[in-house]
Amino acid sequence: MKHCLVVDDSRVIRKVACRILSDLHFQTGEAEDGVSALAACRAKMPELILLDWSMPNMNGIEFLRTLRREKGGEHPVVLFCTTENDVAHITEAMSAGANETIMKPFDRGIIEAKLAEVGLA
Repeated sequence: MKHCLVVDDSRVIRKVACRILSDLHFQTGEAEDGVSALAACRAKMPELILLDWSMPNMNGIEFLRTLRREKGGEHPVVLFCTTENDVAHITEAMSAGANETIMKPFDRGIIEAKLAEVGLA
């Protein structure tokens, strides 16, 4: 079973995303910021990361740049989940190493479509 780490400072978003991913046959883990996400990745590198942009302690961009420098950190597929939909934010996310972006709010259909796009469906 593939493992997904859901990284978001909103407990509600984490729970909704984990429920959707569990229904799609992913094992899930949660982190509320980039610092705890990095620790989780060092303990067990996931195949997929759903990543929020704005979080305390270490935001999504800082986490992603750090992750991609970690041993094995080039492998996880990272889906940036954000309310920021302007070209500058999307370009920054992709330049930092995101594989794809998802706009909030999202639902099962959106996650399934993105997983298909990145080859994890």
